Amino acid sequence: MSTQLLIYEKVIPVSKQRHIGWSIKVGADYAFAKHVNSVPLVAIEFPNAAAEYSIVFAGDKDAMMPVVLLGIRDKENLYLDEANQWDAKYIPAFIRRYPFVFSKSEDGATFTLCIDEDFSGCNQESRGERLFDSEGERTQYLESMLRFVNEYQGQFMRTQIFCKKLQELNLLEPMQAQFTLTSGQRLRLAGFSAVNRERLKQLTDEQVAGLFKTDELELVYLHLQSMRNFNSMLSRPNAGGESKSAGDVSEASSATEHEEAAAKEKLH
Repeated sequence: MSTQLLIYEKVIPVSKQRHIGWSIKVGADYAFAKHVNSVPLVAIEFPNAAAEYSIVFAGDKDAMMPVVLLGIRDKENLYLDEANQWDAKYIPAFIRRYPFVFSKSEDGATFTLCIDEDFSGCNQESRGERLFDSEGERTQYLESMLRFVNEYQGQFMRTQIFCKKLQELNLLEPMQAQFTLTSGQRLRLAGFSAVNRERLKQLTDEQVAGLFKTDELELVYLHLQSMRNFNSMLSRPNAGGESKSAGDVSEASSATEHEEAAAKEKLH
């Protein structure tokens, strides 16, 4: 089976035989996401996410997906405070579905609900929500999480279609962002793509109408609008400290393949 891991450590299929005595205690501690500087985003989340995050595109031609940027350094999440609580009004669904995730078979025909058994909230002391009742039936909690993950998977597949359309229209272009700290240190974030505004303007009336009818044109403009959040990333409260200081972010600019290969900071 295969799945996107990132924050997942020990992904095991949920089963009555293995998890009948298990409970999940979910709280406001997001320490499990402390070392990721981007997470996938599905299209339906764009309106909420665009207000607080920069939405860009990452991956290769066969697996391009939108992501929200959480930090500018490897293993840095600027959206967590010192108590590991999420410091934003909107929390991406990728984070909210944790510790659950779908894993698919090699042929992609079967999806299995799995859980990260290394999640600190997993326990066998009845803390939180039980996965199965005393008779071995799924609890309402487990059923609700199954529906949530199933809906996420459906939205994920629809988002892939959106990304393929952007690629077919040749709208995506490799980009990079320059950050200058008050200390004078310059950082560069690369390894992502964004919609090229000039190419967008060159679309035919028919192509624009097609994007409009499917609400995908709105997604494009939400993505472009969200790029302004690059400028506020380093002004977040937890971006300070002895080794970091707030600074300005230059507008994202085109990056050549050579520049991308040389960039020290990559999306993970």
